[in-house]
Amino acid sequence: MKNLLKLQSEYNKNGSYIQLCLPIETETFIPVNNSVRLLDQVLEELDYSCLYRCYSSSGRKSAISPKSLFKIIVYAYSQGIYSSRKIEEACHINLAFRYLLHGEKVPDHNTISRFRRDRLSSCAEELLSQFILLLYEHQELSFKNVFIDGTKIEANANKYTFVWKKATEKFEARLQVKARALLNRIAPKEHGNRITIEDMQTTLELLNKQMQEKGVVCVYGKGKRKTQEQRDKEELENCLKRQSKYQQYHQLFGNRNSFSKTDPDATFMHMKDDHMRNSQLKPAYNVQLAVESEYIVGVNISQERSDQRTLIPFLNQLEKNYLRRYSNCVCDAGYESEENYHYLKIKNVQPYIKPSNYEYSKTRKFQRDMEFRLSMEYLAEQDAYRCKNQRLLTYRYTRTRKHASGYESRSKVYICEDCSNCPYLGTCYKGKYAKQIQVSEQFDQYRKQSLENITSEEGIRLRVNRSIQAEGAFGILKWDFRFQRFLTRGKKNVKTECILLALGFNVNKLHHRIQKNRLGQSLFPIEQKEAS
Repeated sequence: MKNLLKLQSEYNKNGSYIQLCLPIETETFIPVNNSVRLLDQVLEELDYSCLYRCYSSSGRKSAISPKSLFKIIVYAYSQGIYSSRKIEEACHINLAFRYLLHGEKVPDHNTISRFRRDRLSSCAEELLSQFILLLYEHQELSFKNVFIDGTKIEANANKYTFVWKKATEKFEARLQVKARALLNRIAPKEHGNRITIEDMQTTLELLNKQMQEKGVVCVYGKGKRKTQEQRDKEELENCLKRQSKYQQYHQLFGNRNSFSKTDPDATFMHMKDDHMRNSQLKPAYNVQLAVESEYIVGVNISQERSDQRTLIPFLNQLEKNYLRRYSNCVCDAGYESEENYHYLKIKNVQPYIKPSNYEYSKTRKFQRDMEFRLSMEYLAEQDAYRCKNQRLLTYRYTRTRKHASGYESRSKVYICEDCSNCPYLGTCYKGKYAKQIQVSEQFDQYRKQSLENITSEEGIRLRVNRSIQAEGAFGILKWDFRFQRFLTRGKKNVKTECILLALGFNVNKLHHRIQKNRLGQSLFPIEQKEAS
């Protein structure tokens, strides 16, 4: 048998050629109902002036237009391709990517990475807003019901790169004691409550001047004996270096208690995938999604570990992007707080927030544990409560709590006149002194209104749809798209990644709704058994 195989780097030199057939347009090979055609048409309607402003007007023209590059990346994210090298490879061999290129040169992975990091990060949110407004013009959205949910996604940070605020404060306090003693030994004088970097630098300059006047020469190596001045200088330089490091750490902490050295914007959080069940902390971001009619209408990246303090900034961002305000806000129990309720009332938005004790309140344990609290009778004239043993809990004072955002919540404290010799002592109250309760009238009123909303027929329907649409969106992104860890670093770049995911998700959702003849459907119908 004649062997014509040649093992070399270029495989077209083996003597086998393929006859070029007409037509050679890639469009003829793409099915007419393929999602890439829809993506090309929809993204063509956007205004890319914000993207072109990121480029310099002088210099050579880009080998590939920013619009085509944007389409390629969005389509890649819609197909679960995130690596810049994988996107470059797909542009070489995938007909759908060739179709989006329209004959332009295939970009290399560096071009794709720089575009995503340097160009797209400043205008991605505006392009997403244009896409959502385009859906609104086609009556796919109404800006009536917004479903909000959050999840934690691991950051692209190295293992064991954590920096803790408490540990930093402890080591810095030790350094302050050491530096104060050192400065007093070198140049005794009065210092403030805190030794600053300027104090250390001034003392170091003074020490260098003294060493120069005395003719002290620094020696290094084995068998060399250092003078006391040299030892003081090296120790002071070390203190100065550490104090500068701690000062930089405090700037990075902000309102957080931790950060990662390789991605300073990432915060260490508890993750859901805790397979070892040891509450391991990982560097992550709290990703918030706003969903309406199955489309992701907003993305927010937060460094908060809980969802409570993410709601107000997120709703403000949505209102700024679309110049519209949603009528109903549907969230889970993690968003419940008096501050959030108060904000929604001011903005005239109906809250559909499940109370944090909603599921617990339906159990027997709740009825047993809250037996004595629920049996108390409020006496409005005396502003007091009468307990099960007919004893009074009178009003004593109002406790004010100031939140990190500046919002102040007030609760009234009621204390029992005497709990001694009470037959319920030990079950009603297990402390040493008299029983006391705290009542936040404002919060109780807000919670009651929200409870009425979610238990109504409309509220049940919205609550079920929140589980389907908001939680379903995260399910698709994390398990169907296989996106469980960020590729980029920094809060700004991470948000760009999430927006690209949202655009790819929305194009796929629009394609699916068109093919299934479900355009215009904003809510899923629910069966009676689901409502119960």
